[in-house]
Amino acid sequence: MRSSLFKKYMLLSSAIILVSFVIMGVISSYSLSQYWINDKLDSMTGSAQSLSSVASHRAMQTGKDNYTINSTTQYVFAAMAPTLQADAYVVNAQGEVVISAFSQDLVTSVKKMDAAIVQQAMQGRYSDVTRMAVYPEDQYVVGVPLVYRNGEESKVIGAVFLASSAKSFRAFRGDIIQMCIITAIFAAAVSFLLSGALTYRMVMPLREMSAAAVAFGKGDFTRRVPVRGRDEISELAVAFNNMATSLAESENINRSFVANVSHELKTPMTTIAGFINGILDGTIPAERQSHYLRIVSSEVMRLSRLVQSMLNLSRIDSGKMVLRKSDFDLQQVVFDTMLSFEGLITDRNISVEGMEDCRSVRVNGDADLLHQVVYNLVENAVKFTNIDGTITVSLRERNGMAQVIIRNTGPGIAQEELPLVFERFYKTDKSRSNDKNGMGLGLYIVRTIIQLHGGEIEVRSRENEYCEFEFNIPALSDGASKKK
Repeated sequence: MRSSLFKKYMLLSSAIILVSFVIMGVISSYSLSQYWINDKLDSMTGSAQSLSSVASHRAMQTGKDNYTINSTTQYVFAAMAPTLQADAYVVNAQGEVVISAFSQDLVTSVKKMDAAIVQQAMQGRYSDVTRMAVYPEDQYVVGVPLVYRNGEESKVIGAVFLASSAKSFRAFRGDIIQMCIITAIFAAAVSFLLSGALTYRMVMPLREMSAAAVAFGKGDFTRRVPVRGRDEISELAVAFNNMATSLAESENINRSFVANVSHELKTPMTTIAGFINGILDGTIPAERQSHYLRIVSSEVMRLSRLVQSMLNLSRIDSGKMVLRKSDFDLQQVVFDTMLSFEGLITDRNISVEGMEDCRSVRVNGDADLLHQVVYNLVENAVKFTNIDGTITVSLRERNGMAQVIIRNTGPGIAQEELPLVFERFYKTDKSRSNDKNGMGLGLYIVRTIIQLHGGEIEVRSRENEYCEFEFNIPALSDGASKKK
């Protein structure tokens, strides 16, 4: 696979270059050949017109439509033909050759020419590469009118032709083809080298990405692709490296998550199994069984919350978390949640403030999920509040939104960690003993539930002073609530 892309690109580039040079060679050869032919014919036309002028001055009228050429014209044509390297002819209107002079050894005499050719020459000009039915090989042939002038009177009485061998053209065309071939070979060789180097440079990052992808498949996320230049390939390399970083972070998070889940499952199950076995085998006396059964119940509830978090996470990832909405009073949810933590609050001598000022605010939402939101926020507040600290709860309607604020004194959260607390699997300061049993899912699920309700949640904190979570969701107006 690695070499196939390089080979395909090279073959494609080579084919394009080859076809381009073939087309360029054909066009160049044709253009130069036509230029050569036209230039040759134009030059011969000028010579033919000069000979026609000579013959015209020696023409005499012998009858109404009869004309003759002075015999001395033959000597002029015979002298000019070798200089022009062409055979020269004077023909009358009927196509009969009246004067001829030869510089080639191809023919020795021509009696008559094709009438169509003669007529075309008499009408203005004839030029072509042809054998004229008398030559064994191609000739440049031009013909111009022969005009008889008598004072102001003039009349076309015949034509003057020149015929020159086309061997020079064939030699010229051969030279052109040879030159084009040599140039094409040299240019193609240089192009192939440059194209090969460029192709290799373009394919190399893809090879490196392929090798890195293989390493990723084996669990090695340390590989990175060098970024060269600022083109599309370099942008792809940057995106690939960013993806590798994300994969590495995701892998670390997943490993941490598996370790946390394993610990979370193992600890309560070990506790439950130990106490149940102690009750069954009589190790725990009957008067203490109720105490340990309450501990077992607490651990079972802890397992239930863990499983519920896992189920919610799965529903969020699959996009199947559906709200079962109904109208209810959010104040009751807050009160019930605070009551469920009464024992822990009392044990830690925590003061609860603001409950008497919480107002009744009705909302339309999923009561179970919003209870989970409040439960997680209160649980975090109780967990991180210092001994003899304070938890402040606020609930009110503001600008059509139900606003809930839960604030606790204590160590707070570092400013650099605040933007991360709602990320999946993120745990603030993993060294804190208060947070050693968390998985980093609670606040991620809380934010997702709030967003599904069309609301927002934010956190504010000052280290060693306080931490405060605030969420807002749409409230029901009195009219809407009564209508429901």
